[in-house]
Amino acid sequence: MSDFDAIDSLLDAVGPQAELPPCQVRRELRERARLSKAQVARALGVSPSTLSGWESGRDPAGEVRTKYAYLLDGLNAKLATETETKTMAEPAAERPVASGTAAAAVTCTSSPEVGQDEDEVELLAVPEPCVLCGRPAEQRVAGFAQHLDPSDCQATPVETPKPEPAAPSTQAHEPRTVRPPRPAGGKGTAPRGRAFQEPSGPADLIHEAVHAVLAEHRGDVEAASAVLLKRAIPDAMRLLDETRKGARYDVIAHPWIPDILKKQTSRGADQIWEARPKWTRPELPPGKHEVTALDINGAYLSALKTHLPLGQLEHSTGFAHDRRRAGVHLITPPAWEHDAVLPNPIGQRDEPGPLWVTEPTLRLLLRLSGPKHGLCEPPQIHESYTSGATENLLEKFRIALKDARDTAIADGDGLTFEYVKAMYSKFVSTMGESNYNRELYRPDWMHIIRSQAFANLWMKALKAHDAGLTVVRAMGTDELHVIGDWRRVFPEGRSVTEVKVKDTYTAGTGTEAGTGQEQ
Repeated sequence: MSDFDAIDSLLDAVGPQAELPPCQVRRELRERARLSKAQVARALGVSPSTLSGWESGRDPAGEVRTKYAYLLDGLNAKLATETETKTMAEPAAERPVASGTAAAAVTCTSSPEVGQDEDEVELLAVPEPCVLCGRPAEQRVAGFAQHLDPSDCQATPVETPKPEPAAPSTQAHEPRTVRPPRPAGGKGTAPRGRAFQEPSGPADLIHEAVHAVLAEHRGDVEAASAVLLKRAIPDAMRLLDETRKGARYDVIAHPWIPDILKKQTSRGADQIWEARPKWTRPELPPGKHEVTALDINGAYLSALKTHLPLGQLEHSTGFAHDRRRAGVHLITPPAWEHDAVLPNPIGQRDEPGPLWVTEPTLRLLLRLSGPKHGLCEPPQIHESYTSGATENLLEKFRIALKDARDTAIADGDGLTFEYVKAMYSKFVSTMGESNYNRELYRPDWMHIIRSQAFANLWMKALKAHDAGLTVVRAMGTDELHVIGDWRRVFPEGRSVTEVKVKDTYTAGTGTEAGTGQEQ
């Protein structure tokens, strides 16, 4: 290729981008054509979560934008023709009532979210704004108004029924569907990105991926492991898409995010404090002691069960905490007077005054200030960014990963075990501002899940302390050092409900406090 040919290629690539209709229209066209997100995403070579973003405010770019515009133009032309055909064929008295009238009301049904009780649905005499989209909803679930069907969370007109197939006709006036011209190079061009196949089930996705990669590399475990670890993020997103099928709520992949959740500089951090514990007991009881460093299994996997905000975060002020909502909160933490025996629930923080914390940290402080524990005063809440929440949003996703992990342990399958571990750990770590996962931008979820893992570790420290063990150290999400018979408090094993020994060392009089180096 000559220099001029290369320049011509660049000029061709810089041409004007294909025009796209507004987000609401994109969704209306797909739903009126009775196409699922999975069908459209598969045709375009993207994930259903990415398509959700395009129907909620984001715009694609490059080649996939041209293909998406071609699809929408085709749907628009086809649906317009079908509507015209039906209008000409029906008597005026039988034509459908216009959208927006009482006679056009549609009763929606949907399978409930995992853990949701159907009895929690309350019919409203007067519609109230939906907590997700703000449009009128006629039901209240778990105390807040919302649509039961995700499709109702947009101003979607009543679907036009497809006409019955007509007998072949040679009449010249018969209307025909006119498709837009195919984009240049469109025929025979496979869409880029992930090719989604219809899976047989969430658990099978993991096992099929491992078996396929092993077969491709002729049983070379090391080579297969390298490939699977690189695929961990897109495969986790595919698993998420599969486990969300039939769920009550859509995963909003790219919502509006307040400035406190955005990085202040390219390499800096946002303003959220995750309360990561990094604590060592200042003094041990007299004498020498055998300390056991316990490893908490699947800390991030267990933390996927946490209260996650569903819709766009909304700002509020005041001291009240609504347990039906979740998000981030500006609080003044209470004084902590038990640092000699237990870590501070907000972690090691030098600066006094208010700070932004996540939902799990706030709920932990409120729990510890309650009558059962009475370990501190309640935190002062100044302002919050929250949305209606559910604890079960990622529950099917978590269970699929947990089951695959348990099976891998039982079978001694180290390859699948490391693959599953990479899927959930990288899923959590890349859903913020990351170049490795552009299908999900939820820094609020990332902070909340990680903080839930810290809160889970803190509660294990409290459980050990209440059972008479001496808590020596608590670090990160999965490391707890104790003195005493810990087996009567924690079951030993490799499941996510068990702990395993990471190290043992001697500490106390005549020795320096051990560091618990991993063996």
